[in-house]
Amino acid sequence: MVEIGLEVLARECGRWLRPGARVGLLLNSASVDAGLRSARDVVGALPGVEVRALFGPQHGLRTDVQDNMVESAHATDRVLGVPVWSLYAERRAPTPEMLHGLDVLLVDLQDVGCRVYTFIWTLRLVLEACGRAGVQVVVLDRPNPLGGAVEGNLLRPPWQSFVGLEPIPMRHGLTVGELARWFAGARGIGCDLAVVPLEGWRREMLWPETGRPWVLPSPNMPTFDTALVYPGTVLLEGTTASEGRGTTRPFELVGGPWLDSDGFAARLDALGRPGVRFRPAPFLPTFQKWAGEPCGGVQLHVTDPTAFRPYRTGLALVRELWRVHRGDGFAWRQPPYEYETEKLPIHLLLGDARLREGLEAGADLTELEGLWAGEETAWQEECEPYRLY
Repeated sequence: MVEIGLEVLARECGRWLRPGARVGLLLNSASVDAGLRSARDVVGALPGVEVRALFGPQHGLRTDVQDNMVESAHATDRVLGVPVWSLYAERRAPTPEMLHGLDVLLVDLQDVGCRVYTFIWTLRLVLEACGRAGVQVVVLDRPNPLGGAVEGNLLRPPWQSFVGLEPIPMRHGLTVGELARWFAGARGIGCDLAVVPLEGWRREMLWPETGRPWVLPSPNMPTFDTALVYPGTVLLEGTTASEGRGTTRPFELVGGPWLDSDGFAARLDALGRPGVRFRPAPFLPTFQKWAGEPCGGVQLHVTDPTAFRPYRTGLALVRELWRVHRGDGFAWRQPPYEYETEKLPIHLLLGDARLREGLEAGADLTELEGLWAGEETAWQEECEPYRLY
């Protein structure tokens, strides 16, 4: 089994934290060790360590808040009696008040390897704030569930938002610890940073190969199957089509009331996308888009995770929805989205407005890939100095 940074810290605490250290801890309910003990309890039991504050990302410390722009309140932890500061509330970065009295902020968050998953941007803002406050950041590293594969275009500066604050591709191929090193090094975010590394992890590993249990890091990321398709089907958040929220298979089910399940599944299968099949799957969302309305839909079934390219598949899926159902009910979602009130959500998700124009024009994937030719390789080369594995 791959050993995570939390477990390495518990075994070698003195290597990373000085006696008497006053620490804060950024975590949620997926921040557990192999025995499913919360990082709060693991860190709280370390000798000579005083936990002064807890911090929670989007969806809250308990991972119980469902949607975008649904904020979590500040609170007090019932076990430790310390403040719980929400970093998805009126602010998304810690304030000097929140960091006051801390020597170190430990970060133990399970990312899913995708640019638009907001935990990595919470990490970036934490590095900035702690740098200003003189608080050390120690990242307890965790595996990238999607391994080291890289996919997609780099985010363009006009489309920066809380689903993308830096120019990285949709599948970034790094661990949270490596991303922290890239933020500090390549992006010049000044902070006293340390990373407690993984042991036994290799870049080619997908989550099942780590031997670790999957604990949902957000309410609509219930399984590894969800994480596999997420870098593609998350694009549906920028449209009027349902991405399956309100069902038991979010991001695997997509559709809308106007969609012909059988016809659309056959159309997608005919595209011959590697490593995936599409099954007709009508569904009835219980909340969010089309709540309470019967939807025609398809379910993505990944047959070969290594060959599967979720972002390219997502682009093909959105293109077909535009071709077939534009005018029937499929359209680009309007703002607001992740605190942006003017920019189209699809632009924030794609990171490049030219891709939306290409989708509308019915461009094939080769044409769309031409818009980011060389960027995947350039990203791999840029990241090389910051890799730990």
